[in-house]
Amino acid sequence: MKKIVVLLTVALALSSPLHPQEDERQARREVCMDACMRERPNVDLQREEVVALEKETARAIQLGDATFFRRVYSDDFSGVSSHGQMVDKAGLIAAVRAQEIKYESFTASDVKVRLYRDVAVATSSWSLRGLLNGQLVNSQMRVMHVYMYSGGGYRVVTSQTTLLPPYIQQPL
Repeated sequence: MKKIVVLLTVALALSSPLHPQEDERQARREVCMDACMRERPNVDLQREEVVALEKETARAIQLGDATFFRRVYSDDFSGVSSHGQMVDKAGLIAAVRAQEIKYESFTASDVKVRLYRDVAVATSSWSLRGLLNGQLVNSQMRVMHVYMYSGGGYRVVTSQTTLLPPYIQQPL
């Protein structure tokens, strides 16, 4: 009888070991498999969303629409203006609202978007035409925006603007 009890105890011990680490590993595998099996986000739609935001940015500058920047730019936004000055979200909104230039046109073109998980990097060309102190101003810039994706969509976290020759003064 003792032999049967000992054999049963050994058999039970070998057949169902209590390894919490193994259970944890299995749970992580299942979570990973869940994530891997989920449908990947549509990359083309993400790219189109960022391209649309780039074009909306140019339109918002032309119209002096500060609401767009409050909605799309992150609260901790930090960028570099076309004149090499650091600008935060409040400074950018102030510059857009000031409208030192009366824009006849402000367009974003040649928009290229690269996606990296929750980050999108957009480069584009900005062309503007307007009046500054009664004088006609034409200018072109290359712009890079870095977007982070969150539940509410893409938000600009940083930017770099480079004025292209000939160098003509303007506020942005």
